[in-house]
Amino acid sequence: MSQPPLRRAPVQQRSADRLARILDACAELLDTCGYEELSTRGVAARAGVPIGSVYRFFGNKRALVEALGHRNLDRYAERVAGRLVRLPAGDWRGAVDVMLDEYLAMKRAVPGFALIDFGAQVPVGAPVTGPNDEVADRLVRLLAAHQGREPDARLRRAVLVAVEAADALLQLAFRVSETGDEGIVEETRLLLRAYLADVLDAPRQGA
Repeated sequence: MSQPPLRRAPVQQRSADRLARILDACAELLDTCGYEELSTRGVAARAGVPIGSVYRFFGNKRALVEALGHRNLDRYAERVAGRLVRLPAGDWRGAVDVMLDEYLAMKRAVPGFALIDFGAQVPVGAPVTGPNDEVADRLVRLLAAHQGREPDARLRRAVLVAVEAADALLQLAFRVSETGDEGIVEETRLLLRAYLADVLDAPRQGA
């Protein structure tokens, strides 16, 4: 997985707290002014830090937003992992529901997430491997551990396809309704379960 685009990683807690304030300010401004109007100077003012503090960590606003996407992904993975430990081992349908529901919860409530989520919607360029690849890598590891199986190439491919499909369908759900059209969300849930059944039910069929 690629590393967050930081010029310098914080060493002391004071620096880590300042970085967190900068990212929080970026997220809040994305909700109020959008990506095009976002500026490093505006983020500094919102965070209550000198502009030099922003440039200490980030070369430009693209790097700042990418770092916010990384933080969102870290928090999403933590939320999913925290709920998976409470599910019965092998309940992959429940695990898929958790992954979908936690994404929806963040989409509806976390500042800046509606526009950026894990960085997929930054309107500048297109890397060879995008945020969905990183999301899939995280979810493969979590799902494999929950299922007690190896995160092999077949599982990774299936999860990547599922992530890409869910991404497109949930974008549609939030175009139809600001809070995410429930009918489309439920169709997405059914699609994910039906598609992943082939690879995730297979180990039990061969047992």
